[in-house]
Amino acid sequence: MIVTVIGTGYVGLVTGACLASRGHIVRCVDVSEQRIGLIRSGRVPFYEPGLEQLVLEGQLSGRLSATTDLAAAMQASELSLIAVGTPAKGEEPDLSYLEAAAAEIGLQLAHLNHYHVVAVKSTVVPGTTRNVVQPILETTSGRKLGEFGLCMNPEFLREGSAVEDFQLSDRIVIGQVDARSGDVLDELYRPFPCDKLRVSLEEAELTKYACNSLLAVAVSFANEMAALCEATPGADVDTVLDALHLDRRLSPTGPFGRVQPGILSYLRAGIGFGGSCLPKDVNALRVYGRRTGVATRMLDAVIAINNHRPIQVVNLAEAVLGRLSRKTVALLGLAFKNGTDDLRSSPALSVFRALRLRRARVQAYDPHVSREAAIRAGLDGSYRNTLESALDNADAALITTADPAYRTADWLHLTSHMRRPILIDGRNILRNISLPAPIRYYPVGAGIVPAGPAPSDQPSVPRTGVPSGSSAVVTANDVLLES
Repeated sequence: MIVTVIGTGYVGLVTGACLASRGHIVRCVDVSEQRIGLIRSGRVPFYEPGLEQLVLEGQLSGRLSATTDLAAAMQASELSLIAVGTPAKGEEPDLSYLEAAAAEIGLQLAHLNHYHVVAVKSTVVPGTTRNVVQPILETTSGRKLGEFGLCMNPEFLREGSAVEDFQLSDRIVIGQVDARSGDVLDELYRPFPCDKLRVSLEEAELTKYACNSLLAVAVSFANEMAALCEATPGADVDTVLDALHLDRRLSPTGPFGRVQPGILSYLRAGIGFGGSCLPKDVNALRVYGRRTGVATRMLDAVIAINNHRPIQVVNLAEAVLGRLSRKTVALLGLAFKNGTDDLRSSPALSVFRALRLRRARVQAYDPHVSREAAIRAGLDGSYRNTLESALDNADAALITTADPAYRTADWLHLTSHMRRPILIDGRNILRNISLPAPIRYYPVGAGIVPAGPAPSDQPSVPRTGVPSGSSAVVTANDVLLES
């Protein structure tokens, strides 16, 4: 099948490269000549594991191309996939890119002499495909629905594992205005053996929001439990959640032992969710609820919990160090999660801002985020090029991205760069790792965290002592405030 993909961001380029790898002829279109030039050279304009190799293979095979010429890309094409961004505009999605893409596609539809289906992959609230995209296509093309097809085909890709998610899809949702439209997408995805659901346009739109909202609920539930454990002597959120995970409804036992579903990874304590999807989509669904007269009390609480979680993590840092003013904190991670360079709505940036508000000096590092991107995000002179330079003379290191490299790092050597060998683990990535004796390790979700800033910089007596020379976990009950 000849397919046109409009938009070469995460969704568009991953979709195009993966479809080309399954034998389709894919033409990727973008208005940015710089981005198209980069793709043509075999490079990818963002970090996504495995994607660059797939793009290169697609171009070498002749099945994948990139252009700024939509008219040429739609010649003989049977299907256009709209994969432009719908970024947050306040609490609502900005539809301007979608509307512009639909108008341009409509102008080209007027010149096609064959049946062509337009499918929206961008995340939009229920009713957008039918009430916004369809009228634009009909007006600009001069044709009525039926002379062209219309679908809504949401994506379920995770940054950092988007290629695998597409190639090994759990399900493909085909929202169709009619069966003829849906048949074209059904044929597109014939090489994929997963379940395929053919539903209404509105059901497809709502499914995307439902999936992301459930993930956001799971994260916020885990973080609220973490906050309760931080306020409870002797409690540890990992222990509580481990017991929760053993419920057979969450992790059933099969013939080869217990199954650990991927959803359980969202039921872990951390610093909150971020990225281009979950915050935007939860807020968009809340706005849609208000428009339709439906109260979204659970989603309102999810956003409130998520917004407060970085503050609770900074409270832990303050409990460990005393007043943060003039203290130097190494912030290890800037992207919203490991395996990406995406800073959009990153909770690590919220932690950064909270530290700066308390007058801490911050030295930030992320292996995938460039200095230019960090500066654009407001880090100014806080960015460091290496892990060692971020830790240099730091009073504590605060881990905000779960980079697997931290688990095998030489922390004895790394902490030798610090004023004090204190690790505060916002992602609990170092739990169950044997750390050298001098290091003081503080996971999230354990012990007591003060409700607000520590009243003074004076040391306090630990509630539970950690023997000298041990590498035991130090919970917030064991806090040692060092001046």
